[in-house]
Amino acid sequence: MTPERIQHLAESHHRDIIAIRRHLHMHPELSFQEHETSHYVSLRLTEMGIAFKDKIADTGLVALIEGKNPSKKTIALRADMDALPITEANDVPYKSKNIGVMHACGHDVHTASLLGTAAILNELKDEFEGTIKLIFQPGEEKLPGGASMMIAEGVMENPRPACILGQHVMPLIPVGKVGFRSGIYMASTDELYLRVKGKGGHGAMPHLNIDPILITAHLIVAMQQIVSRVANPTIPSVLSFGKIIANGATNVIPNEVYIEGTFRTLDEKWRMEAHKHMLDLAHQLVQSMGGILEFEIRKGYPVLFNDEELTKKTKAAAIEYLGNENVVDLDIWMAAEDFAFYSQISKACFYRLGTRNDAKGIISTVHTATFDIDEEALKTGMGLMAWLAIRELNQA
Repeated sequence: MTPERIQHLAESHHRDIIAIRRHLHMHPELSFQEHETSHYVSLRLTEMGIAFKDKIADTGLVALIEGKNPSKKTIALRADMDALPITEANDVPYKSKNIGVMHACGHDVHTASLLGTAAILNELKDEFEGTIKLIFQPGEEKLPGGASMMIAEGVMENPRPACILGQHVMPLIPVGKVGFRSGIYMASTDELYLRVKGKGGHGAMPHLNIDPILITAHLIVAMQQIVSRVANPTIPSVLSFGKIIANGATNVIPNEVYIEGTFRTLDEKWRMEAHKHMLDLAHQLVQSMGGILEFEIRKGYPVLFNDEELTKKTKAAAIEYLGNENVVDLDIWMAAEDFAFYSQISKACFYRLGTRNDAKGIISTVHTATFDIDEEALKTGMGLMAWLAIRELNQA
């Protein structure tokens, strides 16, 4: 098997996969609501004659492509399917038809690419040994994460893969290129929900009140010392608050303030220590100022770890397929991904697919209303993943 053979097949399927991606982009569905998306994927798999099982974690699917001697070795390939609660601002023929929902993180690209990979591998199944497990996963964008739910329902068993590969769009990397990082790559993520309760009243008479806004201001500033003064500076950590609701007025101090935030780090031991520091500091500070605090930490995705040996092999295979100039090294990324759950139980490699094209004005980052891709990336996405799968099956 040669890279040129796979590249030719990727080229032959490119137009169809563009159409699939555009259909998915026009019909996005939120996390754990991907019923039509799941049905659409099942139809495409049926057309290819690929056996699958659906309704895993409700809307997830898993399919198998068996080559010669299918029990020799199994590897898994994963794509996520959910969209985000964003109203699309792009003026394109394939603009989202579901107002307020958009594929702003490229999961339409991941799903379409994996269907393209499936088409390529299905054509070649008489030319490789082993089994390819295709995982179409719901709910990456929302806790507890579709990966954890699919794992709990046995997606990584019967047969158990020797490793799992996943890819994700990267608008910072030009189209035609991909990126890899070995070892720790992406952060854990935890959601923070706080309610600071005081005693509201007239803004002109604060001495008669317990001001939850003032308490909250002190609390947010004080909690930053957990990152800046308590954390080991060699361990990257991020503590951010993105939602504060007080609902007072110019002359009204409210009874309570509601806050939401996120904590992320690259060390699981420090992660648990930081939770305790946050809870202790917050409760003590609020109490000392006369307030009452409700504080919930929802533990989210773990640190994503790319197996060093697997990533080294995968990067080398990518260079064979794309050329050394089109394979770049990645920096640590403080965003999170529920693919991390797979990396806890299997050798895993999660890499980045370049989608940027400055000349075409395709430069917006993910999770924005103007995110889009250069669809040449689909050719790279499906072809490279097929090549990586075959190369890995051929490894002893």
